[in-house]
Amino acid sequence: MNIPVSTFYRRKAINPNRMKTEADLVDRIEAICLEFPRYGYRRVTEQLQRDLWCVNHKKVLRLMRESDLLCRVKRRWTNTTDSKHCFPRYPNLIKGVDVVRLNQVWLADITYIRILTGFVYLAVILDAYSRKAVGHAISTSLASALTLRALSMAIIVTGHRKIPSYGH
Repeated sequence: MNIPVSTFYRRKAINPNRMKTEADLVDRIEAICLEFPRYGYRRVTEQLQRDLWCVNHKKVLRLMRESDLLCRVKRRWTNTTDSKHCFPRYPNLIKGVDVVRLNQVWLADITYIRILTGFVYLAVILDAYSRKAVGHAISTSLASALTLRALSMAIIVTGHRKIPSYGH
């Protein structure tokens, strides 16, 4: 036929039947969104496919975005830091220090990790020069023993001979 292959793949001009089916699809999407207000485009796509609509998630996302039907999920925020406490605040002792070698400055941090049964706490000692963890410890409680275990591990790993006693 001497026509380019791209002609086969080119979109047809907008025909009224196609617009009608897209309008019907938008109506069905609106109905699903009214029935299930927490559904996002993935769940709406699955529902449409269960209803025997031949549609993919990209089209549903585009139509929901154009119709302003995407639900905005409000994430639950857990405030984990209390900056308004009555405890003493200590000055930054390494401000202005130029870190030029390993084990010159260590940094410490504690964070929590959500697991299936609740939370565990992770204490980490980092070397400021290499930015690598030199000690860590995990515990289910936020007791001072957690940080002391991480410090002991850092001291052992870095090759210091004497481990300080902590009075425990």
